[in-house]
Amino acid sequence: MPLIQEKKAETEGVLAVAKAMAVAARTAPKTRGDDAIETMIVYGDERQTLCDAMKSHGENKSTSEIFIRDGKNVLNSIAVLLIGLKDLRPKKPDNPLNCGGCGFEDCKGFLKVKKSEGNDFPGPVCMFQSIDLGIALASACSVAARFHVDNRIMYTIGGPARKLGWMTSEIIIGIPLSSSGKNIYFDRG
Repeated sequence: MPLIQEKKAETEGVLAVAKAMAVAARTAPKTRGDDAIETMIVYGDERQTLCDAMKSHGENKSTSEIFIRDGKNVLNSIAVLLIGLKDLRPKKPDNPLNCGGCGFEDCKGFLKVKKSEGNDFPGPVCMFQSIDLGIALASACSVAARFHVDNRIMYTIGGPARKLGWMTSEIIIGIPLSSSGKNIYFDRG
């Protein structure tokens, strides 16, 4: 009779859920039907690479302890789903919505401004692109919740992951995934 020990079952289960989460992010509704979402699953030894990048990224910040704490969470996770935004520009600028949510009067104003690099991500960002990223994150997390996989959306993963060059996305948010007796992403001190 074949046997699967709990650690192997949990690891394989979490990786299966991570894949389903990537599908949920892809199929999440996109503003104006324009998809700029990108996903990647990080697991195994690459978790250490990501953890080290997070610690390094946070070294010169006043919030360095947050990057260190979250890096430890990444290391103690089975996997991390990265969800990124490949395009920050307005959706369909040839037929603009001109909502002004980005802080510019219209999409033409947005497009005239030179992209600037912030501490973690570039800007400006079209509000509708940000909405799409949020919906993709929520859709992915709903899958994790449905399968009782512990998770937490972490902004602190994104800038360091971006610097690693694993994805083409300009904004990346990470969702670490764990299976343990207590959720490691809360009551972290």
